[in-house]
Amino acid sequence: MNQTEISSIPQLLPDFVSSAVNDAERTFSLYVHVPFCLTRCGYCDFNTYISPDMGPGASHDSFAATAIKELEYAATLFEKSGTEPKPLHSVFFGGGTPTLLAAEDLTAILSRAEQLFGIRSGAEITTEANPDSLTAQSVQELADGGFNRISMGMQSSVGHVLQVLERTHNPDNIVTAAQWIRAANLEMSLDLIFGTPGESLEDWQASLDTALGLQPDHLSAYGLIVEEGTKLAAQIRRGVYPNTDPDDQADKYLVTEERLSAAGYRWYEISNWAYDPDHRGIHQSQHNLAYWRDQDWWGIGPGAHSHMAGLRWWNAKHPAAYASRVLDNISPAIGHEIPDDDARLLEKIMLGVRLAEGLDTAVFEEYDPETAQRAKTEAELLATQGLIEPSALDRGKIVPTLRGRLLDDAITRRLAGF
Repeated sequence: MNQTEISSIPQLLPDFVSSAVNDAERTFSLYVHVPFCLTRCGYCDFNTYISPDMGPGASHDSFAATAIKELEYAATLFEKSGTEPKPLHSVFFGGGTPTLLAAEDLTAILSRAEQLFGIRSGAEITTEANPDSLTAQSVQELADGGFNRISMGMQSSVGHVLQVLERTHNPDNIVTAAQWIRAANLEMSLDLIFGTPGESLEDWQASLDTALGLQPDHLSAYGLIVEEGTKLAAQIRRGVYPNTDPDDQADKYLVTEERLSAAGYRWYEISNWAYDPDHRGIHQSQHNLAYWRDQDWWGIGPGAHSHMAGLRWWNAKHPAAYASRVLDNISPAIGHEIPDDDARLLEKIMLGVRLAEGLDTAVFEEYDPETAQRAKTEAELLATQGLIEPSALDRGKIVPTLRGRLLDDAITRRLAGF
């Protein structure tokens, strides 16, 4: 791994930008990280901050202008490469809670991105939101300003589970916010978390009941991961809550697949389902698929990561440090890396075995014959053990079975030779 902590992005990017733009197979997306939250949830280890004002360019009121300035800086790097950027394949505002900013600020960032890069017809344009960060007016303003999808952090519909997670909304807010999203004719995705300490199987079933009753276009369901350094991790160490139980999470995952499949949802990534009764692939998150398919994206905002044709870089994490660099006309990037062949193969395996479309076995042929033969032998063994689909393997694809989805880390390790 070739990694540098002091960024040389302004010097490096033109060549990589040219490679990305000239590759017709690659798509180009935009990610905007809005780092603000009302409170910090006990399980969260994302790059988020509670204070609404952390100095010039790093407040709720001034953030949009800073993000736009970074967009303009990115556009100059395309000019230096002598290439025109591809129209944006997708746009995603994440956080944090982007909808803590005024809707007009979010739409202003989106509008400037369209002016600078263009947005392809039918592109997916999403913002994350919490149920209590939306109003009927703000949702309509987002729709009027070009957004066509809201990904709402529901997590659970059960009060005591939300309390352990330290979510600020109550279950009634979820239903109300969903009604506003539908009234504005926006697509709706719901994020859920299962396996919270104290959550019973009946609690999880109740959350699935609520989610399915809202008829989302897309649903993500993640097993809770207790990250070191979080408040929840400290509470578990002190015995305030029991630790998560892998068997409990596996049971809840199986229930999720059963319930969602029966309701017309199809899994396309281990933790993601799209409403797709006709098997047409509609409602899948095009932005997340761009990540999983190793496409290109530019990350705007504090701590945002970017990727162009194999070059990766990341911005200063703290909003004040990020804003200071942008306002001083300095690249906010503070480090970069160019993964070597081994790292790239491992990543392709990790991502590919999570997808219903599968990992193309041809990726192993790009490496040495020994690697390709070892992977072929291991894949055949995984098929006999019921972890990957034999019929897919016959087509040159490695696709996990339902049991394999529960053991995707083991599949990755074995295919990678660990």
